[in-house]
Amino acid sequence: MEMTRHHIDLKTEIPGPKSRDVLERITHATPRSVSVWTPAVVDEAHGSLLTDIDGNTFIDLTGGFGALNVGHRHPHVIEALRQQLDRFLHTDFSSIPYESYVSLAERLNARYPGGGGATSVFFNSGAEAVENAVKIARLYTGRKGILAFEGAFHGRTLMAMTLTSKTHPYKAGMGPYAPEVYRVPFPDPYRCEIGWKDPQHVCGEPCYARIEKALRVQVAAEDLAAVIVEPVQGEGGFVVPPPTFLPWLRDFTHRHNVLLIVDEVQTGFGRTGKFFATEHSGIRPDLLTFAKSVADGMPLSGVMGDPQVMDAPGDSQLGGTFVGNPLGTIAGNAVLDVFESEDLLGMATRQGEFLMQKLKSMAAKSPYVGQVRGLGAMVAMELVLDQTLKEPASELTDRVLQRLMARGVLMLKTGVYGNVIRFLAPLNTPLDILAEACEHLETSLLEG
Repeated sequence: MEMTRHHIDLKTEIPGPKSRDVLERITHATPRSVSVWTPAVVDEAHGSLLTDIDGNTFIDLTGGFGALNVGHRHPHVIEALRQQLDRFLHTDFSSIPYESYVSLAERLNARYPGGGGATSVFFNSGAEAVENAVKIARLYTGRKGILAFEGAFHGRTLMAMTLTSKTHPYKAGMGPYAPEVYRVPFPDPYRCEIGWKDPQHVCGEPCYARIEKALRVQVAAEDLAAVIVEPVQGEGGFVVPPPTFLPWLRDFTHRHNVLLIVDEVQTGFGRTGKFFATEHSGIRPDLLTFAKSVADGMPLSGVMGDPQVMDAPGDSQLGGTFVGNPLGTIAGNAVLDVFESEDLLGMATRQGEFLMQKLKSMAAKSPYVGQVRGLGAMVAMELVLDQTLKEPASELTDRVLQRLMARGVLMLKTGVYGNVIRFLAPLNTPLDILAEACEHLETSLLEG
């Protein structure tokens, strides 16, 4: 592929001398648990480009772990934040309310999947949103059990970590975990562990039967408050379930009088080509959690859902000092302005189509690509040592990403085995930037 413009500009080796100094200071100033992936210290960023303190400019496809769907420092968001800085920074909404919180809730409620009335409450992080969704579900149903899926990621706080299904690095040695959490298989068309696939290679009915069986061998339906699910698994490996899955799960929860919580922390705000990924299925969940790209990198999250369910907690049962902070809600309103003024959903769809084409071309040239998959711009490539045995190529994945980083492209891995390369580019990333990144990815991959 021939590129007409180069966006990457590397002036030093990676890491450069100034970054090396800060990285060394990190080892002395912070515990080892605060590990960093990129050996370059950011100085400034805009859109999909990032420049480090040594003057090296990278293509950043990490997207702040999915928090920058409108890109680094979108001008409209920055201007809204500047204006808010001149007004006030904090009151605690439950102490002294402010309009931006209410406006953001109203605008998000109007986008609730499946239509109809909804209400919203804001928090700081995705994990907090999940914790509070579980609180709401338990208070509404009067039950305690929560059904979660293998491969799920829902956060790092106690309940969220319990719901998460990856031992290292998230859970090992951190028990005991929260009680009344039960686990069932997630339908993974590429790694169907039940060993059955239909002629179209779509995992489905056997997994659904295992979920039904859980109500006989793990938890009684009358003790189950909710099922929590990601429409597309994020940290689990960008696993896209069969299109029948969410409609079947919605029917399952209705039949057993159980709430359905959809975790849209990573899939929401246009990542899959719909504002919420749940929209692809046509269902209406009872509760929905969101975070990450809601406020272009400002700390903000929330739970939204059916008003009757959301009203289950009593006065002051939900809240926190910084939840729904003014800078976050101002940024959240500005992000919605961008969605309304720019065709970000169309951009996400076009980005996904472009990336799928490029990655499938790479797959045809490399024996290590097991599967290319995605929904909208939530696209990934799973690397394996053998395409038949599907043994995860975890070390190869690290080598590819390190080579890619040295060439000026920043990307992240994911998956239970750490062998999936994922794209989290801002949705408005120009295709020529993606083309340049893909050229370097292909070179790094084919080096083996």
